[in-house]
Amino acid sequence: MEKRLGFGVWQVPYAPATNAQLPVELLSFAELRAMDPSGRRRRPQRPSFHVVAVVDQGHGSHRADFVDHRLEPRTVVHLRPGVVHQWSDVDSVDGLLVLFTPAAIDAEPHAGDWYSTRRLREDEWALLSAAAAHLQAEYASACTPSTSRKGRAILRHALSAFVLRADVGDVPATAGEKHQVFRAYRGAVEEHFQHWRHVTDYATAIGYSPKTISRATMAAAGVNAKRFLDQRVIIEAKRILAHTDVTVGECSAILGFSQAANFTTFFTAHTGLAPRHWRERERQTITPSSP
Repeated sequence: MEKRLGFGVWQVPYAPATNAQLPVELLSFAELRAMDPSGRRRRPQRPSFHVVAVVDQGHGSHRADFVDHRLEPRTVVHLRPGVVHQWSDVDSVDGLLVLFTPAAIDAEPHAGDWYSTRRLREDEWALLSAAAAHLQAEYASACTPSTSRKGRAILRHALSAFVLRADVGDVPATAGEKHQVFRAYRGAVEEHFQHWRHVTDYATAIGYSPKTISRATMAAAGVNAKRFLDQRVIIEAKRILAHTDVTVGECSAILGFSQAANFTTFFTAHTGLAPRHWRERERQTITPSSP
C-alpha cells in the first residue's frame, strides 16, 4: 500500500497487488480508477519504480515534474523511479499500465530522460500492441501458483522487449563504452548531486575524464555533463519548493549550497524566476482538483 509522507507527495513503494514475488505488475486505467475511488491519482506522487503507460482509447492529461502532457490514443508515457507526477485527468482514458522495478529488465530504457512521452506512428503502434499482448500472456502465466523459474525468465524477456518497443526514445546510440560511461555518471549524479557541483568530482569518483563524461552525456542525453548535473539539481529544487513547506534557505541547505543567495542566483539563472516567486506560481498550478 502507498504511504503518504511529508507535504502532499505520495511516496509509492513497489507493492504489487497480484503477486509480490514478481518484479512487474500490469493493470489497466480502468482498474486504476476502480482501485482509487477517492482520486488519489490526481495528487502528486513519487513512485520508486518504472511506469510505462500505453493509451489506446480516450483523451486526458498527465503532469510530470511540472510539465503538462496530453494523453490520446497511441500515446506512450515512461516515468523513471523518483519522478513526481499526477494522473491529472484519466477518467476517460483506457490502456495498459506496466509497473516494474529497475532490476526487472535486461534492456536499458532511454538513457537520458527521467520522463518522456510521445505519440506513436501506426506502424510503431502495431508492433507495440503485439509486444503488449505477449507481455500480458506471459504475465498471466507467471501469476499462476505453478509458475516455474523458466516462466519468470520468459516474463523478464517479454518485459524487456515491450520496454524497447514502448520506449519513447530510440535504443541508445551510446551502446558500448559511451553508454557505460553515461550510466556510471548518471548513477553518481543520483547519489551525490546534493553535494558535488563539479563534473571533475564525478570524474574522480567513476574513473573517467571530464571530456569523456561530457561526450557520453551529450550522446545519451543531448546536453553536456555540467548541464545534466545542473538540471538534476534544478528538478530536485522544484520538487522541494513545490511539495514541501521548507524555506528557501532550508532548500538551499538540503541541496548543498553554502549560502541561500548562491542558490537563489543558480535557480533564477535556470528558471527565470527567484525560488519564492517560482513556488508561488507553481502552487497555484498543482493544487489537486477535487475527486
